[in-house]
Amino acid sequence: MTDFTQFKGLSPQLLESLTAMGFVTPTPIQVQAIPLALEGKDILGSAQTGTGKTGAFAIPLVSKLLNNEIQGALVLTPTRELAVQVLAAIQQVLGKKSTINTALLIGGEAMPHQYRQLRRNPRIVVGTPGRINDHLERQTVSFEKTTFLVLDETDRMLDMGFGRQIDSIVEHLPAKVQTLMFSATMPKNIMQMASKYLTNPERIEIGSSLMPVESIKQESIRIQDSEKYEQLIKELDTREGSVVIFVKTKQNAKNIADRLYRDNFEAEAIHGNLRQNKRDSVIKGFRDNKFRVLVATDVAARGLDVPHIQHVINHDLPQCPEDYIHRIGRTARAGAKGCAINFITNKEDKLWRAIERFMKTGDQPQQNHRSRDDNYGAGRSSSEGRSFGRGGSSRFGGRSEGRRSEGGSSEGRSFGRSGGSRFGGRSEGSSEGRSESRSEGGRSESPRSEDRQPSERSFGERSFGGRSEGRRSEGRSSEGSSSDFKRNFKPRSSGSTYGSGFNRDTTGGFSGKGRSNASTSFSKRSYSDNKSGGHNA
Repeated sequence: MTDFTQFKGLSPQLLESLTAMGFVTPTPIQVQAIPLALEGKDILGSAQTGTGKTGAFAIPLVSKLLNNEIQGALVLTPTRELAVQVLAAIQQVLGKKSTINTALLIGGEAMPHQYRQLRRNPRIVVGTPGRINDHLERQTVSFEKTTFLVLDETDRMLDMGFGRQIDSIVEHLPAKVQTLMFSATMPKNIMQMASKYLTNPERIEIGSSLMPVESIKQESIRIQDSEKYEQLIKELDTREGSVVIFVKTKQNAKNIADRLYRDNFEAEAIHGNLRQNKRDSVIKGFRDNKFRVLVATDVAARGLDVPHIQHVINHDLPQCPEDYIHRIGRTARAGAKGCAINFITNKEDKLWRAIERFMKTGDQPQQNHRSRDDNYGAGRSSSEGRSFGRGGSSRFGGRSEGRRSEGGSSEGRSFGRSGGSRFGGRSEGSSEGRSESRSEGGRSESPRSEDRQPSERSFGERSFGGRSEGRRSEGRSSEGSSSDFKRNFKPRSSGSTYGSGFNRDTTGGFSGKGRSNASTSFSKRSYSDNKSGGHNA
């Protein structure tokens, strides 16, 4: 198939939009997926990153809605950045003259802004499972007329613990829904989910989703940790074009970006501690070539579609082999060529061997994932940490007593005992100090959202009217926002200090008067104007 006019059923308005976007020849996954989707069939698909997957579902989605003035569509993604990217693509396919309203429902954005979008009766909703569930619980969104569902990067959503949220969302859809599910890998849990949600699906696989595209040149440099920055400068000096540098921690992203800026490189950082408007601003500036170097954590490994990225530098190797594919897939987009450079230290040998094995066989090292739904649950935690003993968790009015939990995150480990209660339950344990957090009206603005993480130091939490008195929980949160007691990062051009002893951190919270130092702020009483609009006292 040589052009989009050969697809049966695409309206002149849609073809006009595709021409304006510069879409001439469909990619292999678009050739296979679009006709099947236009016929109304369910699809289970996988493809290498950067091969036009978004267009493969966005084009038939828009076509369906143009041909039916009542039906709606829902697209679920694992991260905010990917949701923003997908909605932008869908809006381009719709065209400037379209009367179809859209809504973006993601964590980190103020609820009133999303309420305004929903009052316009959007027929297309794109968002993350956590925030969409928030709106369903508030009854501010309805999917009664939604007949087209897309689950994008389903494997990542399950890795992040969104399985229960997806189940809850699907329960609010009509009985008959056309579903398109895309996943980079097809492990057992993905196949189980496909059997629940898909009806006689067509299986599409373009190339090996475990291998980067052939147009990416990969280079590896054996190096000492102390030599990384000097080597980074050499690489930037000898290469032309835009560069994305991936690091492991949020603090290191900020530090390296600041250091590069002082060394006269146009550099900015993006990581989970930035508020959503700051993230959007950084990505827009990078896309518009306002600066050359973007230093990022894995928050940007998926959903960052900037055509002019020529180089990806893995300053730190990813903890998960699959993330390596997504990192270097930020370059060589849409048939272009790119280069990936990997800094490998002696202590990262094991990670590199796991990445090589994954690309050859698809086998991942045994990892222990803990759902974000089960932050206090028993059993194993995420791939970088472990949980021992009984976890205290009561979700539906039950009671639990928390024991020692040793939980890991991408940037640190959590030690201590913690108890949690989400839906009116109660957990108990003695505590080193105690504070209670309650949300306005007994409801938290952002429960279980993709950025809701345990705080740096939190002693007890009240959510949904429940009560928790947990033992000391002390650790560093992973990508996303933290609550109550936070480590204060100050990325350039974001955040400011307020008078009267109140400090505004990068996530938008205020920590009250009290003893503080450069890294951590403690207070007897904390008021938070967090991203979702909740109020903690």
